[in-house]
Amino acid sequence: QVQLVESGGGLVQPGGSLRLSCAVSGRFFTDAMAWYRQAPGKQRELVAQINSGGATTYEESVKGRFTISRDNAKSTVYLQMNSLKPEDTAVYYCYAVGPPPVRSSWGQGTQVTVSS
Repeated sequence: QVQLVESGGGLVQPGGSLRLSCAVSGRFFTDAMAWYRQAPGKQRELVAQINSGGATTYEESVKGRFTISRDNAKSTVYLQMNSLKPEDTAVYYCYAVGPPPVRSSWGQGTQVTVSS
């Protein structure tokens, strides 16, 4: 079974930065990878996604602050988060789609808390 292993969450002050990483176990090929987030009492929302060719899309509120990138050789996706705001506080989930065995897979989630 494929696992998506996330790291990099934590507590940061407003205006600070964090970098999230997500690696696909076995380094299987993925068509697209993405980061979602879910804040307490809210629905899970797409933050950013990147396809195998490097094309990216972003949720409007993170444009210019967050950058998604990937290392295809390592089957790893990153989310560089700058100028963090309290409203960015959420559990961030990695997501990947691809041929079997990846199919449609989710990470376990990593907590990001932005607070002074």
